[in-house]
Amino acid sequence: MATALREEELDNEDYYSLLNVRREASSEELKAAYRRLCMLYHPDKHRDPELKSQAEQLFNLVHQAYEVLSDPQTRAIYDIYGRKGLEMEGWEIVERRRTPAEIREEFERLQREREERRLQQRTNPKGTISVGVDATDLFDRYDEDYEDVPGSGFPQIEINKMHISQSIEAPLTATDTAILSGSLSTQNGNGGGSINFALRRVTSAKGWGEFEFGAGDLQGPLFGLKLFRNLTPRCFITTNCALQFSSRGIRPGLTTVLARNLDKNTMGYLQWRWGIQSAMNTSIVRDTKTSHFTVAFQLGIPHSFALISYQHKFQDDDQTRVKGSLKLNRASQTYFFPIHLTDQLLPSAIFYATVGPLVVYFAMHRLVIKPYLRAQKEKELEKQRESTATDILQKKQEAESAVRLMQESVRRIIEAEESRMGLIILNAWYGKFVNDKSRKNEKAKVIDVTVPLQCLVKDSKLILTEASKAGLPGFYDPCVGEEKSLKVLYQFRGVLHQVMVTDGEALRIPKQSHRIDTDG
Repeated sequence: MATALREEELDNEDYYSLLNVRREASSEELKAAYRRLCMLYHPDKHRDPELKSQAEQLFNLVHQAYEVLSDPQTRAIYDIYGRKGLEMEGWEIVERRRTPAEIREEFERLQREREERRLQQRTNPKGTISVGVDATDLFDRYDEDYEDVPGSGFPQIEINKMHISQSIEAPLTATDTAILSGSLSTQNGNGGGSINFALRRVTSAKGWGEFEFGAGDLQGPLFGLKLFRNLTPRCFITTNCALQFSSRGIRPGLTTVLARNLDKNTMGYLQWRWGIQSAMNTSIVRDTKTSHFTVAFQLGIPHSFALISYQHKFQDDDQTRVKGSLKLNRASQTYFFPIHLTDQLLPSAIFYATVGPLVVYFAMHRLVIKPYLRAQKEKELEKQRESTATDILQKKQEAESAVRLMQESVRRIIEAEESRMGLIILNAWYGKFVNDKSRKNEKAKVIDVTVPLQCLVKDSKLILTEASKAGLPGFYDPCVGEEKSLKVLYQFRGVLHQVMVTDGEALRIPKQSHRIDTDG
């Protein structure tokens, strides 16, 4: 996908970046930027045949960009579809009879149709597999009493319970969703299952309602109604009414939950449940990127308890999380493996339940997972470089030609800036920088863009818009698919300044905050 996006970016020449204007630039701003580049690239200003030919190519490119952006209709098409949109058959007729607003409205209509198609294809599958493992024989053994029992020399590890659940969603309309879920459970040779169907309707931006029907081999039919409502931006309430039919008659149930965001990562819950197992429960759940912490208290019939739970997450770039409770989350699927080690406190069991999994995880992460992810990333980058090699070579040649054409203009700009102690670009680099010691094996990939930046200086100011710098005159992408930055060392009023920004970040110099302190 990244490769496809990069190819599209190369195909759709960034005209805004080429002219160094904002995407919201007015016609006056476009005209001023166009005139300035015309003065730089006009073929009549160069006598050398080679430079004249290079100037003509760049002049035509700038002229093409201005022609597209200066016309409101072609600009609307370009903003929506890129350069490919301008080449589509039929636009010659459309742009004459449609206003930019109508073109954008047509685009939004097509976007809605695509969203509806994606909505129909999305099922949002979720699943949980839980396997209970009885490994008590590893630690609680009675070898002295059962020496004659066949097979007693080897510990017996058994799977004593299993639970599997799965659910899928099927959007019917923009507001209605059908949900189908099922579960199977078995423990010590006994098991059962159930299947549920629910229909959810979004009634407003603040709430929804859901009707549920379920059936299973252990319990009779179930009818339920669930309501959700946002009370405030940080508080919501849910109410679930249910009727369970069984051999003992109809069992009604009611559950109400009031929840509130205490902060960005913390939720507080108050729950009241009436029915088969009535209870009042309060809990606080804190979930961050590295941990999951729960505190809960319950008073109920027949169960009352206090609970404190902590899980530590070890996370990698592939979105696979291994938690301290031996739970593995992969995409929307959860795999849970509770292992029963002992019925009493034994030092060996505690060691293998805590230190053992951590040692295994860190060893696997360092020796297997990280090298694999690094190799995959390098493989993807190599594919990107191969697929865009021709385009990048062309961009590099255009950038080198632009730099040669800028030399004379830059000389005059520097003379003017020096005469008034203005802005002088001493050095500028663009590309991938490696300063972190942990990445010392990686190579920096940067290009010198001192001349192109000095050429953009006007009245002792340099302003770069919030867009990729690779499209600026004299620039090209030296490291396709990798993060890039721009580092500038400049002089203003005789004082050294330095700044470093990311590729898509806007830049305005000079600034007092860029000043290098040389008092020491």
